[in-house]
Amino acid sequence: MPTAVVTGANSGIGHAFAQILVKEGYDVYACDKILGDKINALGCKTFELDVSSQSSINDFAKQVQGKPLDLLLNIAGMMAGHEADSLEKVDQATLEKVFAVNTFGPLLLTQALLPSLLKAEKPRLGFMSSRVGSIADNSSGGMYAYRSSKAALNSICKSMAVDLRDKNVVVVIMHPGYVKTGLDPSTHDLPEAVMPDEAASKLWKVLMSKSVEDTGKFWHREGQELPW
Repeated sequence: MPTAVVTGANSGIGHAFAQILVKEGYDVYACDKILGDKINALGCKTFELDVSSQSSINDFAKQVQGKPLDLLLNIAGMMAGHEADSLEKVDQATLEKVFAVNTFGPLLLTQALLPSLLKAEKPRLGFMSSRVGSIADNSSGGMYAYRSSKAALNSICKSMAVDLRDKNVVVVIMHPGYVKTGLDPSTHDLPEAVMPDEAASKLWKVLMSKSVEDTGKFWHREGQELPW
């Protein structure tokens, strides 16, 4: 039975991914900062994990230590409100909070779990980014903390892909599109906004279709590659 870790599994896309993993027969470690009713109803292992805390990451890594880890899905994320994340209002505290979850957390969790990942035959890493992290695609401005945290995450993922390619680790960077989650309720009425299960289902197909030749690339949920 393959083993998977997914963060942000108490709600939204993370929860939808955890449901897919359970259905696909993975031994699932579903993690979130808050262990609510949704994550506890998954029927798999659940762990309280704050990806913005090094000590929490270290404590969780001990649970997986020594076991081959086939798949790590770094899904947990956060966004500051649009007004708080504007050029006029964004401050150091907001930047640090957003980067701690969206950028530093995925890097440090992957680092902590790397020994287990390298024990697997064909390890795979999935990272939830966002199209707003594309510098080439930026035509709207704003969202300083969120946008830059995702751009930084993309850069980290690209470096991981280079460093881990010869170890046969596939790194997949994912854009979910507009999704009806608690991350940004202002997008829920957009015609292209979908429910978390649809986003996760489409991203799952993208994630599992990629080989080491595709490692480190940035993918839309509909399958097209996105610019940097």
